[in-house]
Amino acid sequence: MVVMIIVSAVLSFGIVALFMPILIKKLKELKASQTERECLESHQAKVGTPTMGGLLIMLAVLLTGIIICTNFGGRTAAVLILTIGFGIIGFLDDFLKVVLRRSDGLIAWQKFGLQFLVTIVFAYYLTQVLHVSLALRVPFFPSIYLDFGWFNYVILFVAVLGTVNGVNFTDGLDGLASCVTIIVACFFAAVCAIEAPDLICICVAIIGALIGFLIYNHYPAKVFMGDTGSLALGGFVAGIAYVLQMPLFIILVGLIYLVEVISVILQVGYFKLTHGKRIFRMAPIHHHFELGGWSEKKVVVVFSLITLVMCIVAYLGV
Repeated sequence: MVVMIIVSAVLSFGIVALFMPILIKKLKELKASQTERECLESHQAKVGTPTMGGLLIMLAVLLTGIIICTNFGGRTAAVLILTIGFGIIGFLDDFLKVVLRRSDGLIAWQKFGLQFLVTIVFAYYLTQVLHVSLALRVPFFPSIYLDFGWFNYVILFVAVLGTVNGVNFTDGLDGLASCVTIIVACFFAAVCAIEAPDLICICVAIIGALIGFLIYNHYPAKVFMGDTGSLALGGFVAGIAYVLQMPLFIILVGLIYLVEVISVILQVGYFKLTHGKRIFRMAPIHHHFELGGWSEKKVVVVFSLITLVMCIVAYLGV
């Protein structure tokens, strides 16, 4: 087991770290670069930075996952369904936006429809093939599970789509989504080490891939992960949580994801209700702090520390 954990980490790290320069060069040739908001002057230097670097994160995790599935069985496959499924959706959106130059990428109904479809496949595989209950494990009360019957499926869709889009909103600063998700993956790896050894390697694969990605994504970033990477990471967090019957723990360990989503919902809702007024300087909320004078590095450090503290609290509640 220890050997497989090490192999998973080294393999995923190596794929990303070694092949990212090649991908960056290809993305530059395709002019697959991200645009930035004009009102964020500090971000104008990022214009032209290649995006879609999440492709290598997906590839690293998929290859490692295939090895793990061969050796340990089907629960890893459930996590990969959401990770790769949502990553493909993100890739399609990125490809349309940055390669084919369609400003909106996937139309809203197309994106939601595809996300809904992937979630249906995951829910079917989880409950009908693996026979995993959708009852919710309650933090700090290990013997208590909340079971709402058929309404569990509604909760699953809300939790999965909310988490995936939360990670997507978090991916707005150099290294932010990567650092936060590394810490979250470490939490789930620690849980798996005790309760689900068959799943620890997929957690380690995510950690290894993201550390490799940070070599090129730390400030100032040479490449962005794009929706390809952020949606895949959201799929991983939601997938591993549901396989472990721990979606309620996402509220704790994924607090930053939750706050990012809520900040956008509040900003948009308040803007429409008041015909132009805003609660935050800008949403998602990491931009609010930027416009308040925080550097990108400070936001990343503070948000990562908050995630670390919340993961420690959550682990005490396992």
